[in-house]
Amino acid sequence: MSLRRKLKGKKPPEGWELIEEVIEDFEQQLKEAVNEEHEGKRKTELTWKIHRLHWEKNRFIYDLMYQRKVMSRELFEWLVREKVADGSLIAKWRKPGYEILCSMLAIQKGNHNFGTTSHCRVPLRARAKQQRITPDVQTGCISCASGDGK
Repeated sequence: MSLRRKLKGKKPPEGWELIEEVIEDFEQQLKEAVNEEHEGKRKTELTWKIHRLHWEKNRFIYDLMYQRKVMSRELFEWLVREKVADGSLIAKWRKPGYEILCSMLAIQKGNHNFGTTSHCRVPLRARAKQQRITPDVQTGCISCASGDGK
C-alpha cells in the first residue's frame, strides 16, 4: 500500500510537508527492494536491503527529532502512530549500548541459537576469527555494537 493512500484523509501535523518528499522516497526505495530480482541470492539475503532501508528511514526521523531537534513531538508521535516510523527501534537508540542497533530482530533472543542476541551485537574485536566480518543472517548487519563506531 502506498504511503499517500495509507495516510489519505488523515490530517498530518505541521511540519509534515517538509519531510514528506524524503519519506516518500524511502517508501519508493523499499517498494523497489521488495520487487527486486532475487536470482542467485540466498533466501536470507533477500531481506537485507529492506532492513537497511528501514534503518535509514528511521535514522533520518531519529536525527530530526533527537539530534538536530527540528521535528515537533506532535509530528513524531503522529509518524509512530501511523506506522511510518518504528517507535520501538527509535526508543532503543536512545538507550546506552543500543545507539546504532540495526534492527529489533538483532536483540530478540528467541530468534537466535542458545537464547542469545545476534552476533552483530558483539564487538568485532571480541569475535572469533571466523566470525570477524560475517554478516548477520537475518539482517545483513556486520556490526551494530556501540563500541565499533558507525
